[in-house]
Amino acid sequence: LAKADPDDFGIVVAMADGRIYAAGDTDKPFTIQSISKPFAYGLALQRLSLEHMQRKVGVEPSGEAFNAISLDPATGIPRNPMINAGAIATSAQIQQLAGDQAEAELLHYFSQLAGRPLEIDQEVYASERDTGHRNRAISHLLRNAAVIEEAPEAGLDLYFRQCSIGVTCRDLAVMAATLACQGRNPLTQDEPLDPSITTRMLAVMGSCGMYDYAGEWLYRVGMPAKSGVSGAISAVLPGQLGLATHSPRLDPRGNSVRGVAACELISE
Repeated sequence: LAKADPDDFGIVVAMADGRIYAAGDTDKPFTIQSISKPFAYGLALQRLSLEHMQRKVGVEPSGEAFNAISLDPATGIPRNPMINAGAIATSAQIQQLAGDQAEAELLHYFSQLAGRPLEIDQEVYASERDTGHRNRAISHLLRNAAVIEEAPEAGLDLYFRQCSIGVTCRDLAVMAATLACQGRNPLTQDEPLDPSITTRMLAVMGSCGMYDYAGEWLYRVGMPAKSGVSGAISAVLPGQLGLATHSPRLDPRGNSVRGVAACELISE
């Protein structure tokens, strides 16, 4: 991530009717990082049911940083699927269900959302795998609480791979537009998600997607959104459009400085 050009800046708006408007560095690849979290949560809901996921991951805002070890003191369940603890628990559920096919299923699903084949950036994956000691600790706490019911390594590895999927600003806008269209990709007409699932995804994005900036984000921008430490933000105006920005310089909360400012202006 440190190798990114700090001056990169792109904005893409993907409309519900398939029109796309783009400006800046919109076709330059970067890794999806935490913007993968609501989409992986949607896949888990679709494949495992709402009831199952409610026993594994909560939906309450934590008000804490993205990498906080935020588990319910009584149950050990992560507060929500947008923080690392909840996202690792979610990926582990997908891994336990799909086994050896988990990575292929995840990539196929993310490719449907983006409307083109996506791949994992192996260099970034190796870096995150080798340095992700805090996430490894979180995965073992989840195993201790029986949120993860098998050895945690495979699910954690899927999480590292999920965050290392390569995308462009255009891809993220199309993925957001797919949520805006209740699970139908406006470019390909594929339907990787049920409408009822997208409603729940947008709910957790709205309440938790911007971490400890979520409340102010809703006040200033008002759109369900998700940020990532690669400098991207993806936001949804339901029924209308998906919006994505990418600019690597981050504020202390891990959100893109230019991205937040651009989204505030566009919302206004």
